[in-house]
Amino acid sequence: METIKANVRLDAKGLACPMPIVKTKKAMNELEAGLVLEVLATDKGSKADLKAWAESSGHQYLGTLEEGDVLKHYLRKSSSDEMIEKKHRNVINNEELEKKINTNENIVVLDVREAAEFAFNHIPNALSIPLGELEDRLYELNKEDHIFVICRTGSRSDLAAQKLTEKGFIHVVNVLPGMSQWSGETGSV
Repeated sequence: METIKANVRLDAKGLACPMPIVKTKKAMNELEAGLVLEVLATDKGSKADLKAWAESSGHQYLGTLEEGDVLKHYLRKSSSDEMIEKKHRNVINNEELEKKINTNENIVVLDVREAAEFAFNHIPNALSIPLGELEDRLYELNKEDHIFVICRTGSRSDLAAQKLTEKGFIHVVNVLPGMSQWSGETGSV
């Protein structure tokens, strides 16, 4: 397989979300505009995470190569006039979401973590659509529904909330800090 030339290599193998993105942000900050960063990761969700992060921060996601268990992600740093990191403005905390669930408000809880994360621990009746599948599964959601997007820490859910809003969904809210701090009722598969 042809190797892609990268200016800097970042080893994020063995790290789980959100650490590959945290380390990538730091590496990108230190990189000169126009240079390419190679991120080595073993977290299967890192492809969708890094692609969405690159889109939201204005950097260029070039692609991913798989070599055994290792994913090699390639990102190009944009110049400062090309990038503005966006954050979804509608947010709610875990406690507020729990109240809405307990009062049986007609809401959709959308969990954008990987299927394995969802299987072990999730909010009852939450809909599981991993961030990397969201674009292809938008048809499963109603643009009029009140959608509360959750992930482990609020990073992937922020990116998913931005994507849904861009696609014309009206009532989209990011849940912070997400499942890592969820104290409400949970279920498993």
